[in-house]
Amino acid sequence: MAGGNFMHRVLTYIVNELVVDRLANSHSFQRFAVKSSKALEEISQRALQQREKLFEQLEQASKTLKAETEKGFRDQNRR
Repeated sequence: MAGGNFMHRVLTYIVNELVVDRLANSHSFQRFAVKSSKALEEISQRALQQREKLFEQLEQASKTLKAETEKGFRDQNRR
């Protein structure tokens, strides 16, 4: 059983080396990798901008809620 495991590991290593070598030298794969990387970077930037926008809206809503609540308490205390 141990010999089969060793052979499997050797075969996996050889196949992995061949695949990595071929992909590393493939212009098509390199173009794909660059395009994918740029696309992910753009998506990350948009997500960050949306998050900041959401936090600003949440902060504004919190301030508005606080002001409305304080106004409601003042109006209630005047009665």
